[in-house]
Order: sequence, then C-alpha cells, then structure tokens
Amino acid sequence: MTKLKWGMIGGGEGSQIGPAHRLGAGIDGLFEFTAGALDHRPAEGRDYGRRLGLAADRAYGNWQEMLDGEKSRDDRVDLVTVATPNATHFEITKAFLEAGFNVLCEKPMTMTVEEGEQIVKLAQRTGRICAVNYGYSGYSLVRHMRAMVARGDLGKIRLVMAEFAHGHHADAADADNPRVRWRYDPKQAGVSAQFADCGIHALHMASFVTGQEVTKLSADTVSCIESRELEDDAMVSFRMDGGTTGRLWTSSVAIGRQHGLGIQVFGEKGGLRWSQEQPNQLYYMPLGERLEIIERGAGNLSPEADRSSRVTVGHAEGMPLAFANIYTDLAEAIAAQKENRAIDPAADLYPRAEDGLRSMAAVYAVSESGKADGKWVDARPPMFR
Repeated sequence: MTKLKWGMIGGGEGSQIGPAHRLGAGIDGLFEFTAGALDHRPAEGRDYGRRLGLAADRAYGNWQEMLDGEKSRDDRVDLVTVATPNATHFEITKAFLEAGFNVLCEKPMTMTVEEGEQIVKLAQRTGRICAVNYGYSGYSLVRHMRAMVARGDLGKIRLVMAEFAHGHHADAADADNPRVRWRYDPKQAGVSAQFADCGIHALHMASFVTGQEVTKLSADTVSCIESRELEDDAMVSFRMDGGTTGRLWTSSVAIGRQHGLGIQVFGEKGGLRWSQEQPNQLYYMPLGERLEIIERGAGNLSPEADRSSRVTVGHAEGMPLAFANIYTDLAEAIAAQKENRAIDPAADLYPRAEDGLRSMAAVYAVSESGKADGKWVDARPPMFR
C-alpha cells in the first residue's frame, strides 16, 4: 500500500500533544508526514517543520497558508490533523472539510452545539471523513471490552461507571498560573472546565464500550478552589438509550491521582474493569465464577483487540500506540473510500464528528444541570432528538 500523505496544524515544538500524534501517525508506516503549520508564530512553525523533515514549500506559516498551498496540489495531503487551541477547532475543521480534505480534530471538536451540528452536516454533505481524537478508545483492551459487550458476554448492560480524575490543579497557589488559569475562565474555556477537558473522554468511553448513547443527565458541579468561575469537580448521573444507568466522576483536585481514567461495566452475566494507567490488564468476572485477568497481546481475543495490538504480551503499550490505532482506522477508512469498498469492520471504530457533537451537547447539559442543582436535562444534540 502506498503511504498516505498526512499534514498537521498545531502540535509545535514543546507541545504536549504534537509528539503523540506524530508517533501515532507514523508508527505503522501508513502515513507520511508531508505538510504542516505547526506554530502560531509563522517563522518558528516553518523552521520546526523543516527540522522535522518537511519540504520547505510544505512547512507553512499558518493554517490558511497550508489550506491554500495544499488544495491546489495534485499530491495534496490525504488527512489533516487539527491540534490547535480549542477555540480554533471549528474554523479550521470547517475550512478543510469544505476544501475536500479528510480531518482528524482534537477534542473538543467545537465550542458550541450549533457549531458541532454544522460540522456533522458538512461532513455528511461533502462525504469527507471527520474524526475526533478520543484517542483512549484506541487501546486494545478497550476495544476488546466493546467486542465482549457487543457479542453478549455480559448480557444486558445494567450499569456503567466511568471516571477521569487527577490532582494536577489542586494547588490554590496556582490560581494565577496562566497555564492553569485559562482552563477555568469562561471567556477562554467556554461553559465548562473539568468536564469539557476530561469528563467527555470518560463519557465517550462509556458510549464506545456499551454501544449506547447518553439521553439525559443530572450533574453536581463544584469549584473546590473558590476563585475559579468554572468547575474543577463534577459528579454526573446519566441514562443511555439502551436502558443502561451511568455514573461519572471527573476532577482536577483529586490529590494522589495522576491520570485517573477508568471504566467499569456491569451486566446481567458479568462485569468488566479497566484502567488507563494499567492498560495491559482487563478484569472480567463472569457471574458465579472466578475473576479472570485478560492480558493484552495474548492473541485470539477478538478481531478488534488482535488488530490493535502490536507489542508482545507482557510489554506495555501506551498512549501513542492507542493514538496509532485511531490512525490505522483512518488509513483503512481512507483506503476504502478511494477503492470504493467497504471498510474492515474491525477498523471501523474511529470516533466520528457525531461523537464530537454529542460530547459538546453533554458539556452544555452538565453546565445547565449543575447551575440548577442537579436538574435532569436532555443531553442529546437537537438534531438527534
């Protein structure tokens, strides 16, 4: 297979997310890093792009320059990753979709529900792929959980519990630290802080694993550090369209927690438990039987798990390889699109624009419910009601 051409906007030198995307896109040899507008400072972005191996004429100074340069080329990029500040995601994603590019956008996809609906409709109208980087759904054993639920190993799912809690913003002395302060400022972050940053990852994982969507929710939100306008802790109860009850906790003041993303699923015939900090083990308890530990890489698990596992059993796989699974999904989807064939079902797992839209609707629902002392509210985007 000829390598697909890949471009990136944002993710410049010193960024947290840029290296994870470059590793993820390149590790399987399916994408070639071809173009980039990597920094909001044009000269620095061009220089860094050239140092990463981009040709001088494809190391762009800004995203508009990259759009103009790439759309006129016969060898234009096949996929563009948008990894810029949150408030710019909508404008850039919209522009590249309109120009006929496939897009992988970092979360949140947009800042409002209305913008999210525009992106979903635009992707549908253009026929282009618009994916959202809920990268933790790329972990092999998360995909195996989804397969186990789908094939009925747990029976009807009764309850799902998800959390994403850390303690990295627990120091009140950091209130004026610009790297922290913006997250709790509604002028920069929007209507939500911690839930929009981390909670939507846990909520997406609950939907991804169960195959169900959230219909309504009730939220208890709090700013434990009183100077913050937006929440740094939230407890959310929700209901799903397949009848499952959900519970979600997310926090940035949980001292002692590092990353803290995990999920538990309880059905009529068994339960599952997985944590992102120990991603190689999935705990499975069949009803009335002994606890089983399913090891990643053991082989013969499910097509979804086997396809997304590269390293032999006993060796840890981490976040960049989870991201890589999103990129391999997208490579298969783009190839299927070009060849006018069906996508491999085991690869048809990348998060869509619809997932990004549902997340933004949930963000606004949590904000509304939190301000109304936990009132139950509709969590669905208007176009899906």
